[in-house]
Order: sequence, then C-alpha cells, then structure tokens
Amino acid sequence: MKRVMVWAGVLLGACSQQPAATPPHASGSATPSPVPSPATSSSATSAASATSAGREDDRVTPRLAEQKTFGDWAVGCDNVGACAMASLGTDAGFPKVTMQVARNAGPAGGVDIMLAVPQGDVAAPAALRVDARRFPVSPNGLAGDAAVALARALADARSVTAVDGKGATVGTISPKGAAAALRYIDAQQGRAGTVTAIVARGDRGVDAVPAAPPLPRVKAVAFAGPAATLPPALVAGMRRTARCDDQLSGTAPRGHGLADGATLVLLPCSAGAYNEIDALFIVRDGKAVPATLDAPAGFDATGADSQTPVRSVINGNVEGRVLNSYAKGRGLGDCGVMQAFVWDGTRLRLVEQRAMGECRGNPDYLTVWRAAYRG
Repeated sequence: MKRVMVWAGVLLGACSQQPAATPPHASGSATPSPVPSPATSSSATSAASATSAGREDDRVTPRLAEQKTFGDWAVGCDNVGACAMASLGTDAGFPKVTMQVARNAGPAGGVDIMLAVPQGDVAAPAALRVDARRFPVSPNGLAGDAAVALARALADARSVTAVDGKGATVGTISPKGAAAALRYIDAQQGRAGTVTAIVARGDRGVDAVPAAPPLPRVKAVAFAGPAATLPPALVAGMRRTARCDDQLSGTAPRGHGLADGATLVLLPCSAGAYNEIDALFIVRDGKAVPATLDAPAGFDATGADSQTPVRSVINGNVEGRVLNSYAKGRGLGDCGVMQAFVWDGTRLRLVEQRAMGECRGNPDYLTVWRAAYRG
C-alpha cells in the first residue's frame, strides 16, 4: 500500500495487519464497531482520570472507547484523547484512495491528514479537489494550518477528488458523514465552543480546551532466556484444559522464555479460514496455568474449568517485549482488531489496541488504547 503520509502514531511491533474477534459491520451509521471493551471512556476527561490513576499504581485497567461510524467515515479516540477518522469505501466498491484525519488532544493538538492508496495500483495523489478548492498534498501529507483548512473544507464538502500531478483523477472520497465525524472529535476532545474546533466553533479561547491526559505506564518483563521444555503429557493437559479442537492436536505449541524464569506458551487451539486461535498458558517449574490478561483478547474464553478460563490471542506472535494478536474480520485485512501485550510478571497487559470495525476497504486501523511500557 502506498502512503502519502506516515502518520506518527504508535504501531504494533508486527505490522502485518490483524483484524476483529467479532465479525465487523459491513456498513452502518453512527454505530459502534465490534471493539472488545470492558468499559467505555467517552471523553478526554474520563480518559484522564483513568490514566492518571495508572501512573500512580501502574495497574490501570484498559477502558476502550467504542468506535463509531458516521456515513462513510469511521471514528475512534484513544485513552489519551487522540482521535482519528478514516474514510470508507461506498457501495460502488473498494476505494482507490483513502484519507485519515487525526488530531491529538490538548490546547496545542494539531491536525494531521494522511492519504493512502490501499491497492497500490494508482499514482500517489498530488492534490485534493474539495468542491472548487484545490489543496496540494506533499509526500509528508498535510499538517498545521493547511490541514485545518482542509478539514474545515471537508466538513462542508459535496465532493472530494484526489488528483495526480497532471490533474487526472486518482480516486474519490465520500464526504458523507465527515461533518458529523469532525463534530464528534471536537466534542470528545472538549473543543466544542472554542476557537480550536473544526466544526463546533465558538468564541472561547484555546485555554478552555482540556489538557491531554498522560499515558499509563506498564512494567514489562522481557522475553529472554530459554523456553521451558514442554513434554507431551504437559501439552496434552493444556489442550484438555483449553478444550482445543482435535484437528490441531498435531500442531506444536510455541514457547517463549521470560526473564523472570517463566515461559509463555501459545497453544494452537482452533482455527478458521484466516484466524488461528492460540490459547495462552504460563509454564513455571513444570506446571502450566492459564495466562491472565487485563483486557479482552481473541474470542470468548474457553476451558474445562469455569473458575479458571483460558484466554487466547489470534494469529499470535512475539516480537521484542511484545505479544501481538491479530484477529481478522476478513481475509482482505481491511477490518479487525490488532492488539499488543506485555508480561508484567503476573499477567499480560494491553499496551496498544487498534481496530477497524467496518469492512469497507480501509486498512488504516484506528487506535483506541495506548500505554507506555518499561523494563
């Protein structure tokens, strides 16, 4: 996929695109996407209270704001108030060009705009025509006053066309729902009624905008050292505990040694057309127990013992200090949920979640949770 701008967000360690544990919506209007959420944080203010507590005790429980869809745009905000909206394909088919408008929280939070060519078979756009106005876009996209001007034009647009350097049409972006999406971001970031708002502008000054919340901090135990030996009897016991499908009984588990002497085991347990469900166990001193997580992951918990549910990740892999999960909504990779976890010595902790709840041709997932992790 060609990108006109690389948006400076936190990306998962294994950027292979990984979608949703629950079948995403094919279309919708102002409907939440299927992002697993133990609780909902609906504004920068509520996110601030959660993450501030996390800085004190390092044990904040992730609260994931739901994604919403407005017409042909999906919108998501994370726990530190950063919001982004992504254009979606229409009923006419997959889009040639997609657009993302992102803004950080806080009084100084600026607007960044990214264009992408998901299928990579057309020229990178050189400009956007929004009705009668032309907005040049560089390889670095748009930021600052130019991005604010484009976002405000988008809110009132009747047509948006991406063109190449010769003025030929590269693709179109539907403006349907863009004004509502931008208004939603204004509200989530506490900008409504201020001079910083894109749509809901007012007379209040920049000092009326709430400060951006701090990132929660998570302790991370490194994946280091040898993995424990997994005798056949131990593996068979884990498979019984997780109630794994017999068809995967010949697929070997993957063990990853941890610096605290434990081993994280990813046990292939069941599979679909493009998703492998890996049950999670911690092996220590020759004994295996189901791993605990601080956020929903994979599909529903399973297990023979209801008091000790077995949790899972989808298409799991370990890179650096991070366990990645990639639950695909469909094989094309344009919808689903991507997650990243670290081990803190007791449980797996969510440090990033990105999602796209609409299977409509835009693979640029929206961030709904972030945390800083440290050794």
